[in-house]
Amino acid sequence: MIVSEKANEKPKEVAPVEDVRFGRPYIFTKSPLVTFMRRVVSIVLLAAIDIAGLTIGLYLALALRALVRDPKPVLWNLIWIEESDWLPFLTLLLLLVFWRGELYGPRELREGAGRVVPSVMLVAALALAFAIGTDQHFTTFGLYLVAAILVATLISLFRWSYETLSGSVMRSLGVRRKVMLVGDAEQVAHLRSTLGASRGGIDYQILGDERPGPGVQRALSQLQLDELIVADGGSESELLALVEHAHRRGVTVRVAPRTTELLVERGHYVPGQAVPLFELRPPILAGGDWIVKRSFDLLVSALIIVVGAPLWIVLALAIKLSSRGPVFYADERIGLGERPFRMLKLRTMVANAAHGQAALEAVNEASGALFKIRDDPRVTRLGRVLRRFSIDEVPNVVNVLRGQMSLVGPRPLPLRDHARLEDWHRRRADVLPGMTGLWQIAGRSDLSFDDLVRLDFYYLENWSLWLDITILVKTLPAVVSRRGAY
Repeated sequence: MIVSEKANEKPKEVAPVEDVRFGRPYIFTKSPLVTFMRRVVSIVLLAAIDIAGLTIGLYLALALRALVRDPKPVLWNLIWIEESDWLPFLTLLLLLVFWRGELYGPRELREGAGRVVPSVMLVAALALAFAIGTDQHFTTFGLYLVAAILVATLISLFRWSYETLSGSVMRSLGVRRKVMLVGDAEQVAHLRSTLGASRGGIDYQILGDERPGPGVQRALSQLQLDELIVADGGSESELLALVEHAHRRGVTVRVAPRTTELLVERGHYVPGQAVPLFELRPPILAGGDWIVKRSFDLLVSALIIVVGAPLWIVLALAIKLSSRGPVFYADERIGLGERPFRMLKLRTMVANAAHGQAALEAVNEASGALFKIRDDPRVTRLGRVLRRFSIDEVPNVVNVLRGQMSLVGPRPLPLRDHARLEDWHRRRADVLPGMTGLWQIAGRSDLSFDDLVRLDFYYLENWSLWLDITILVKTLPAVVSRRGAY
């Protein structure tokens, strides 16, 4: 009997498999199980908050209707009976619409009031359509609008409280998002300065940084990471290998896009070519998009003027009494198509302040084309307060009504700043400039000019009415917190 020598050899030891996809079933591993349970608890709590907002808002709307109709004592129990007839249907409808709107998504991805408000309005419209289709008896259609406003307000308030409280709890428990940065020294320094301390209420813990290459894969094997943020992954093959290795370790990969990559976000695939081609279309709002945006601008601007009229009078008197000069200041800016226009603001500087700017160029604190000084000697005491809270910008609504500006869009630059733009910056003039924009809610004057332009590009490529609403809603907290304002 002949025995092969290989039969007597000891079997070679097989290296343990690192790929998380080949380990135990996902749901039976500790880390994914904890993450899964945390997501389930979060969804349940958010759903409970939404149902509470729906119940209370609908009840208040019915009670308000009863009080307006008949000032006699309200039979509160009868109101609850009327509400309970529709509540199960509305609850199911609300949860489905919110789920479709990704309002139960991961913490850093779900939006706030900017998505809640249109989602609640959609629920109200669907409920009204169902009621009409089933021949329900109506005494007033106003109930649907009032109920939608109350429900949207309550749910937005409840969700904001939940996000704030849960964020504080996670910080106190030491929950951190463990991150490694990939790129050269300049890119990593840029990421560290612009990422901020947290995202979605969860603080970053940056465990290190690496240049593209083998060092990244070694770090992935040695560190317990949640996320890899890549500014430069090297060549195409190196980046693909890096992403594959990170995914094998169960690490999320996020890429900080270059400016050119932002431009192709809305690229349209051109079929029938041997090489995949994407057509880059100019992000000019036209047709239905322009009508929707312009109608929204006119409605909200008119509302601001009517509601804010008493405040305007008080501010005008305060400006006149605090310093000599006009109440308003018409600053020449560059707008749509790089055409100049005069932007209306409340005067915050001494009279003829523009003539003294040339002497202050040497102490300019902003980067790129911008001109900013924290302690500008030309600003009056009252003007400093108005600037801190961006109240001086409110008269921009007049420019919005005249069609020179929009409520949301890239901020219009003065002639001095626009003259210093690089060629790739100028695409921001493809749409109407805005009273507020991503600049205001993402750090305002604290970001470099190139970063601000990249935010403009993102807005141009991803415009929607809901994005405008989200930016408007987030502008007030950004202004109150005075992030980067001077």
